[in-house]
Amino acid sequence: MKKIGLIYSFNTNKTSKIAQRILEAMKDAPIEAVNVETLTEEQFLSYDNLILGVPTWFDGELPNYWDELGPALEDMNLKGKYVAMFGLGDQVNYAENFLDALGIMAVLLESRGAKIVGHTSAKGYTFESSKALRGNQFLGLAIDFENQANKNKERVSAWVEQIKKEFK
Repeated sequence: MKKIGLIYSFNTNKTSKIAQRILEAMKDAPIEAVNVETLTEEQFLSYDNLILGVPTWFDGELPNYWDELGPALEDMNLKGKYVAMFGLGDQVNYAENFLDALGIMAVLLESRGAKIVGHTSAKGYTFESSKALRGNQFLGLAIDFENQANKNKERVSAWVEQIKKEFK
């Protein structure tokens, strides 16, 4: 398996917890955790496979740190890169934009040539709409700490096994 960059904000609580579970589940893989808040373009491009932690903020927005990286991403050639994303959201209190940040990020990455892997079923979630949904699947791992924290461990484990097969 090629080098994997696990990119998320080290200054988050819930996203960091999921990232740590991913690191534990991928302990035998060539993976490096990178703080998105100090990430350089060169670092981002140095990985063949990427796992991005992309929580949804407020009413369906990207976190500031991903939003600030957006202009740089718009100029990158990501052809040949495989990207898996995990997103955090609240399907009850933000049902009209559950995990929208995943969808926003996926569109940006795909427009630059990246292949999004790690799609997961929307079965078992209840929400009104989501930009992260294609058909009946999310464009990554869907995590809802507020309403389904008891499913996180199982979901992360299954997703990690899935992306190990999908990464090139």
